[in-house]
Order: sequence, then C-alpha cells, then structure tokens
Amino acid sequence: MGYPTKVQLIKRKQSEQWYINFPAAVAQAMEFERGETVEWMIEDKGLLALRRLIVPPSMLKKKQQE
Repeated sequence: MGYPTKVQLIKRKQSEQWYINFPAAVAQAMEFERGETVEWMIEDKGLLALRRLIVPPSMLKKKQQE
C-alpha cells in the first residue's frame, strides 16, 4: 500500500530547500526516532530509497526469543 505525498519547495533569496514528509503511520510503523540519521539512495529517476544507518531489531524476532 502506498502513501501519496507531495514534494514541497521553500525558496529563499539565496537558497532553496525541498521537503518530503512522512505520513505519521509510516514513521510509526518504521519506529523512527526523532533526530535519526538516514541516507537517501537514488536508484533511478523513478525510485528514491531511504536507508537507515542503524536498524532497530525486529519486533517479530524479539517476540520469538521471549
């Protein structure tokens, strides 16, 4: 299931910034933390992938070990 999201642009006198926001449901499902560092990977002009530098352990693996 996809989550449509608009790309936003803020233009200033000397610079511009582009933003893509995560829907809360995606951020919560991924268990993102505030201030977490991620890396964008450009696969091609149709696919922009986000990679976590530090991946938290799987919830399924936690439950199986208990």
